[in-house]
Amino acid sequence: MEEKEQKSTQMPEEEILSQRREKLERLRNEEGYDPFVQERFLREHSLAHVLETYGGLQENEHAEDARIVTAGRVMTLRKHGKASFAHMEDETCRLQLCFQFDVLGEKEYGFFKKWVDMGDFLGVVGHPFRTQRGELTILVESFTLLSKAMRPLPEKWHGLKDTEVRYRQRYVDLIANPEVRETFRKRSRIINTVRRVLENHGTLEVETPILSSIAGGANARPFITFHNALSQEMYLRIATELYLKRLIVGMFGRVYEIGKNFRNEGVDTMHNPEFTAMEVYWAYANYEDMMNLTEEIIVAAAEEVGARETVYQGTPLSFEPPFRRATMMDLVKDHCGVDFGAFETDEEARAAAKRKGLEITGKESRFLLLSRFFEEFVEEKLVQPTFVLKHPVEISPLAKRDPDNPDYTNRFELFVYGKEVANAFSELNDPFDQKERFLDQQAKKEAGDEEAHAFDEDFVTALEYGLPPTGGLGIGIDRLVMFLTDSRSIRDVILFPAMRPRE
Repeated sequence: MEEKEQKSTQMPEEEILSQRREKLERLRNEEGYDPFVQERFLREHSLAHVLETYGGLQENEHAEDARIVTAGRVMTLRKHGKASFAHMEDETCRLQLCFQFDVLGEKEYGFFKKWVDMGDFLGVVGHPFRTQRGELTILVESFTLLSKAMRPLPEKWHGLKDTEVRYRQRYVDLIANPEVRETFRKRSRIINTVRRVLENHGTLEVETPILSSIAGGANARPFITFHNALSQEMYLRIATELYLKRLIVGMFGRVYEIGKNFRNEGVDTMHNPEFTAMEVYWAYANYEDMMNLTEEIIVAAAEEVGARETVYQGTPLSFEPPFRRATMMDLVKDHCGVDFGAFETDEEARAAAKRKGLEITGKESRFLLLSRFFEEFVEEKLVQPTFVLKHPVEISPLAKRDPDNPDYTNRFELFVYGKEVANAFSELNDPFDQKERFLDQQAKKEAGDEEAHAFDEDFVTALEYGLPPTGGLGIGIDRLVMFLTDSRSIRDVILFPAMRPRE
């Protein structure tokens, strides 16, 4: 049966499934063996342990005194007369197994040849040796069929390349592509590194609500749900910011959270409606402290999974600090030849926008158009890590004004490869200014801007109790992982990304 499956790689999957179901029933009836009954197997050694410990064996050398007890999934099978070979893989690596008639005996060897298929899980006991061809191998002295695979593995030579299947059936992707498993191991190490850096600075990890009556902390369209017991609409959070700043009001000096945010927006290589962000707030700090912290976190993460000098999609990237720092206005001037600092009226900025071919309504302020120019003409050109400073107040409803230029804020965004990775500012702690900005955002929302910030009255109340000077920072974990693992799409670093329904 299995040998026929291996020869006919074009056999429809459902036909193989049907054959394997039939084979399972015959196994139960003829052998009285149910491969799904086994509850546990006392694995003593990973395959990586075997490789590390016995990798020095020479050709034809056996470590006969060693007793290896391990387990894993059968990835390849070569069944022959009285000696058969398989490659078994666990979560650490892949290793060859050798099954011999003379070692196992007629009954066990016959069971292996008749009932074991690719994809099955085996527990094996044996000793390591190196074959005449130089491959480290476990000579199997006994084995247990732990679980049957009812569906075939992806074609063994070419792996699983169909991105639709890879994202929709991530479990198959992880079986077929060990490098994908490595990406997610690196993701875990990156997140652990972020935690380590923050905790070394005495920062407390906290948890804030995912469901809230107000979607605040960012300009984004929320997901809306309904709470039956409370008889009210609620929102999945779009950011953790406002709750975390409440904690600074409540006398926690330094706090952070790593968690899921949700935004009801488009899906592309850089956006997923459910994503992971880290936000941190330090009392008595400002946005310059947050720049230094951002560099420290990213450098530590880069070194954890590689080096400060790396390559992303063929482009060299350097995370060697200090990162470049430039104002939004200067970057627009450098790349577009338009000096927004020279404009005294909104009309002058609108005329410049028309000359550059931007579609406008005729109501935009020069501050909003500065942001538009940056998005349209500058962002994608910021390949090396760049801190973009001094955003207009109009697009920064939660940031403190620059006292030397109150139309702008003490804020930065970090761009890498043309994409935003981090956002931070000296936090606005003036309750009266905050209320006015919320009212301005509310007017925009009532005028049809679905992404305008909601009015959060309780947050204003919190500020009235007193928020000390505070620096806040948010880092997009998924994008950071992308750049540090050379992953083309955000879907490559999210285990189960959002997918359109099957047609």
